[in-house]
Parts: sequence; C-alpha cells; structure tokens
Amino acid sequence: METMQGLHRTHGCGTISEEQVGKEVVLCGWVERRRDHGGLIFIDLRDRSGVVQVVASPDHNLESFHKAEDVRSEYVLCVRGKITERDAEAINPNLATGRYEMYCEELRVLNASKTPPFYIQDNIDVDENIRLKYRYLDLRRPEMQRNLILRHRVTKAMRDFLDSRDFLEIETPMLTKSTPEGARDYLVPSRVNPGSFYALPQSPQIFKQILMVAGYEKYFQIVRCFRDEDLRADRQPEFTQLDLEMSFIDQEQILETLEGLIQHVFKTTMDIDVQIPMARITWDEAMDKYGSDKPDLRFGMEFTDVTDLVRTTEFKVFRSVIDNGGMVKGIVVPGDAGIPRRELDDLVNYVGQYGAKGLAWACFNEDGTIKSQIMKFLGEDTIRAIGEKMQAKPGDLVLMIADKPAVVAKALGELRLEMGRRMNLIDENKLAFTWVTDFPMFEYDEEEKRYVAMHHPFTSPRAEDMDKLESDPASVKAIAYDMVLNGVEIGGGSIRIYQSDVQEKVFKAIGLSEEESRSKFGFMLDAFQFGAPPHGGCAFGLDRLVMLMAKRQSIRDVIAFPKTQSAADLMSQAPSTVAPKQLRELHIKTDTEKEKLV
Repeated sequence: METMQGLHRTHGCGTISEEQVGKEVVLCGWVERRRDHGGLIFIDLRDRSGVVQVVASPDHNLESFHKAEDVRSEYVLCVRGKITERDAEAINPNLATGRYEMYCEELRVLNASKTPPFYIQDNIDVDENIRLKYRYLDLRRPEMQRNLILRHRVTKAMRDFLDSRDFLEIETPMLTKSTPEGARDYLVPSRVNPGSFYALPQSPQIFKQILMVAGYEKYFQIVRCFRDEDLRADRQPEFTQLDLEMSFIDQEQILETLEGLIQHVFKTTMDIDVQIPMARITWDEAMDKYGSDKPDLRFGMEFTDVTDLVRTTEFKVFRSVIDNGGMVKGIVVPGDAGIPRRELDDLVNYVGQYGAKGLAWACFNEDGTIKSQIMKFLGEDTIRAIGEKMQAKPGDLVLMIADKPAVVAKALGELRLEMGRRMNLIDENKLAFTWVTDFPMFEYDEEEKRYVAMHHPFTSPRAEDMDKLESDPASVKAIAYDMVLNGVEIGGGSIRIYQSDVQEKVFKAIGLSEEESRSKFGFMLDAFQFGAPPHGGCAFGLDRLVMLMAKRQSIRDVIAFPKTQSAADLMSQAPSTVAPKQLRELHIKTDTEKEKLV
C-alpha cells in the first residue's frame, strides 16, 4: 500500500464546483463504484462530503491507469488531477457534483478492502443485525452520515441557543448513588470500597437541582443517561438527553424558553419554521380524546363517549361493562363504510392485542342504510343516535370498544393510529407539536401495591392540591409538562419541590419512610436546608428528536453505535465475560451454573 507523503488533500469529494474547473486538486476517499469502459476507467470516489467522478486515462497517466484497473469497491484512494466540466450528455443530474469530473494525473492506493457484506448505499434491504455487526460499514452509507451530521447540527444549535440566553453547561457525575425509583439502575462495583456499588445515572436530576441550590440559576448539559429496562424501537440502555434547569421561574417561562429552543433548532438545522406558541392540552383531555398522553395530532378521529346512550340497553356485553365501572367509546373512520368483513374481523384481533375483549362496528352507508353486527341487540334507532352523537356522515365507519377505562384508552388509541395509517390520514411532512400539561402527580402500582410518582418524586404538586397529598393522592395534579411531536414524547419536565416539608409529604405519599428518604436522598434533603430557590426544568430526548427530524423509525438509525433490543453491541460483542482476576479485584463471585450474579 502507498502513503500520502507529498500529497495533501485540498477538497472534499462533494465540494467540487465550477470554482475548481481548470484547477488541480487532491481528493481522498473510498471507491463507491468502478466502471471499466475499455480505454477509460471511471471511479466514483466518496468521502463524507459526497461523491465525485474520477476518470483514469492512459493518455493522462499510464501508471495510474494500470492502478485503477486493480481498484475495487471500498478501496481507499488518494488522487491528484484537474477538474473539468462534463460533456452535456454526460451530466448526472442526480449527483451534486454531476457537472464535473476529475482527470486523474496520479492515483495512490492507500488501502485495499475486502468485499463488503452489503452495498454501501442508501435504502439497502439488509438485516439490521448485519448492519450493527459491521457498523463501521453501515456508517459509511450516505443516509447514516446525513443522520449523524444532522445530530451534530442539532446539538450545536441547542448549545448556541442556550449560551445566548445565559445558560451554563456543567457536567454532573457518571458514577453516583443508586436510587431505584422507576427503571432499574446499571450498577458499577467499587474496587476500593468492597461490597459497595456506584450507579450509572438514569438522569442528572438530583445534581441539577443541587446546582440550583448552589446558585447557578441556568444550567444545561447534553448528557449520557442509563436505564436497565426492556428495549423498544425508541429505547436504548444508554441514551442522550438535553438536560436543563432554571431558577426563579414559573411554568410559563419554562415553556416559552423551550418553544424558542425548538424553533431555533428546526430553523437552524432544517430551515423549517415551527409556529409558536405551541398547542396545549391537559392530560385529562388527552386521555379522554385520544387515549394517550402523547397524542398524534396530525389527524382527528377523536374519541366519543357513548356510554349514556347504551347504559339502559338490553345488550348484555355493554350493560355488564358499564355496571362494573366501564365505558363505551368510539371513533369515526371517514369514508370507510365499505370495509370488507374480513378486515373488520382483523380489527377485532388487532384490538385484542391491547386487552379489548371485542370491537363493535357500524357502517353508515352512502344510501342511508346501516350495517352493524350489534343492530339486533341495540336496534336501529340507538345505532342512529350513536352515529348522530359521533357526527358520522354517510360513507363513514364507526368503531366502538366497551371495557374498563384503561383498556378502552389503550385499545381505542392504538386502533385510532392504525386506522389513521390505513386511511392515509397522517401527513408525514406535518409537524404537530403540543404540550401535555397537568399530569396526575401519582399513579397506583398494582405490583407494589402503592402509589408511585408518575414523573419523579421531586415534581411539585399544584398549590391548590397540596392539602390532598395525604387524604386523596390520586386526585393530585402535578405542575408537569411534556412536549409531544407527532405522537412521540420528545421532552418532559416540571416545576420542582423546593420546600422540605412538601418533599417529605410527597415521599410519604409514595410510601417512603423517613429512614428510606434519608438513605436515598439524604444529601439532597440536606442541601435544601440551605436556601433552595424555586426552580424547574426539562429534559429532551436527543435521540428521539433527531429520529423524528430525520424521518426514521428507530433511534438506532441516529446513534453511531447503538445496542440491539437485547442490549447487546454486535460489533464489539459487549456485554462479555471478564477474567476471574478482575472479578476477584472487585470482590465479586459468580454462580456460572445459574449464570447470574450473587
């Protein structure tokens, strides 16, 4: 292999323009494609900036021509030559540099390459595990490079915006104390403190609140966080968030700041104008209309409660649900009255995945007739009354679920999204931002038989609900807010508790004794004895935000080296076993027969 000694790259492959015509340049990159046309060899040379065509001709340099004959895909080259304009019939309109090409005067092969396991190009049909195993090749593909470049620009725009508004970027510890309230911690054994463990942070929450006590007033950090939880397309064991906190503010000031941040990020990185102020919806309203605290507002199809219309019916299915505290809600699918029966049967199975025991339907035909599998139980008058209340028009389909409120919300919410997709009601180019506010302070954990904090235990209850913390915790609302984009929560935060007596009441409401509170959060409670200011903040999921901006379906496509759904790195083979000596140094013994730590 050759070296670059004496040659210095002057331009990126994708930066060649009219300005370089007639000039000699030096380019470096990977061979995307090589075509031998007999007397000429054409090489598409690629680097991070793009692709340009290099022409090797025996008339220009015979030695380089012979080298080009041996070049293959993904060889690493350095080439020197003069830029010329292509003939009109040879212009490639699909390439940014398609009007130009380099005639090679010198070609050096810096490194050879094995044949890659997949093509280094966009829109490849390759198993994701293969892509992750050869991630260094996957990252060469233009779409992956665009994703990571966008991610860089987003983080830079965030830093620029916050810096201009007097925020300070301050790092918080990666090795901290385990406080398992919610997801499981990743634990790190301490060699110098036998039997003791650090935890990797699920969030910098406690430290950023302590920074407010310390008087820094406006903090932010683009920070790695860790959660040992079951994974989905939008979850990773390690993820990145924009974390921020402000003192002496209220909810309105925080939302205004965050809207400005998002507006700046989209304008700076994608030249998209985000309209502010953003829409707002309370948690109660979101659950009532969409069955979700992260509603996709790019289309309608809101829920309608028809419980009252069928409360006295003789239809046993509905009656038994209602008599046991359940409800009946439905959606109108516009223009789908002609849906085939087999598709209706498929929808019954679809909602069954989310706990619904059945699905009632009514087709309001264009000719004014009605078709429904429950017509004989409810009667035509009741079906028409349901259609009238739901504002169904001729040609529309009504779908209804009768069950417990939580099941109706989940199953009908998923059905709404599925029908939105099937009926092409979702505009993929639309940005539907909304704030969801006034979350419940607590939710009941059936497994632990106690209330737990819906966000985290440092969220402040509304002032008017303070007196219900002990008597009626289920009714307490929090000063909490989530920013939702196209049905995905991209950020969430709250006004924090800053008074020790209120914090103690909240700990008590979630079943933490004074001893447990001191054990888990003692240093924070101590800090709050020394003049904690009113404060609040938010955290944005950077991975999710960039995923939506890049129009990808998985955050793995916008993370350089992600894990699989089993939390494994197929490229580096992590996690892996370690040498017995390392375990002895950490005072850890393993039970290899049961394959678990003791």
